[in-house]
Amino acid sequence: MNAIRVVLVEDDPGWIKAITAFLNREEDLLVVGAATNAAEAASLARTLEFDVVLMDIQLTDRKLEGIYAAMEIHGLAPQAKIIMLTSMSEESVMTKAFTAGAVNYIEKTNYLHLPHAIRAAYHHSAPMDALLKEFARLKREEQLKPLTAAEREVFDLIEAGYTQPQIERKLFKAESTLKNQVNKMLKKLGVRSSKEAVEKVKRIGLAPEKPDEPENPKT
Repeated sequence: MNAIRVVLVEDDPGWIKAITAFLNREEDLLVVGAATNAAEAASLARTLEFDVVLMDIQLTDRKLEGIYAAMEIHGLAPQAKIIMLTSMSEESVMTKAFTAGAVNYIEKTNYLHLPHAIRAAYHHSAPMDALLKEFARLKREEQLKPLTAAEREVFDLIEAGYTQPQIERKLFKAESTLKNQVNKMLKKLGVRSSKEAVEKVKRIGLAPEKPDEPENPKT
């Protein structure tokens, strides 16, 4: 049986040592790396293969550094499940954590629950998974609400990877008409390019389900 590969992100070396020993006693769990700040965590995400991240919300002296680190890891390794470790329970902090890509959170004093939480996250049954997906959908819809139906149709195709000529053919639009719609869409979303528009929606609303992919989106 392959072990679930775990990464720890925590600024307390003593806690890292203790939790590593605790988790490695489980036959199906293996700590494969640790980081003490956001930069180290991003480096691990680029060089290691892992399944679950235990992320302290408050790294060093920055209250929410763990949330920013989670957001970056979610972008670099979207397949990994992120569990937040916290001693804070403010609703606004938890909302930010889930927006950043976390699927669950555990108070540090409840560390005995970590093996179960890791397994649940890995097997896509973390308690917040369904809520997170719905929250992400609502956030995405909120961002795209200012767009007209026609602009939304264009945005969805851009997000799916269609080029401008492909969109023109698919929607039977003239080049000038399409450019006008795109410019209005960008202005409403507060960005300067189609790429920025897609990145903004992904960052704030998480990655949504995509429309049908074009056969050759980049040709």
